[in-house]
Amino acid sequence: MRVVLAEDLFLLRDGLVRLLEAFGFEIAAAVESGPELERALAELKPDVAVVDVRLPPTHTDEGLQCALRARRERPGLPVLVLSQHVEQLYARELLADGSGGVGYLLKDRVFDAEQFVDAVRRVAAGGTAMDPQVIQQLLARRGDDRPLARLTPREREVMELMAQGRSNAAIAQKMVVTERAVAKHTANIFVKLGLEVSDDDNRRVLAVLAYLDRDR
Repeated sequence: MRVVLAEDLFLLRDGLVRLLEAFGFEIAAAVESGPELERALAELKPDVAVVDVRLPPTHTDEGLQCALRARRERPGLPVLVLSQHVEQLYARELLADGSGGVGYLLKDRVFDAEQFVDAVRRVAAGGTAMDPQVIQQLLARRGDDRPLARLTPREREVMELMAQGRSNAAIAQKMVVTERAVAKHTANIFVKLGLEVSDDDNRRVLAVLAYLDRDR
């Protein structure tokens, strides 16, 4: 699996290259700036891009914007964005086209090798990998006048795990319940949120996140 990596800090970039190579990924390019990232994505057509949000020359959201432009040129290009802090706008922009193959992780997750590599693989396969802190903040934003308030604490827990990209089996294992119980909670969530139930894990995650982060 070919990866384009964009990170301006040399030590972190070098560490990520070594980590990904150790897990069998091929690093097609490891770059440090927005213009380099744009060229690499256009010319190398990787299987997945792992991109720091803030890259030179602007050090604002250069990496994210390069990735979004590349996805417009190549719809569905898998992109995993890394950020130092939770920025809900970035998560919303990533999810906007609803085509999947997106992830948003805080850089702290990089230090858990298995969790990070799992996120890269999930995104590369067309799935979604959202940082738990992002999900928690999206949930916390919603007031009692929202349909979200009708969810039970157990259903909110299921939805948070579902939004991270976990399957029913993984949710069941995490919560120490049966898959049947998770399926029941999931069905209730979609009914209460007025969303169509789907067996497609990626579509259901995107639907839930889009609902939580949309304006009234």
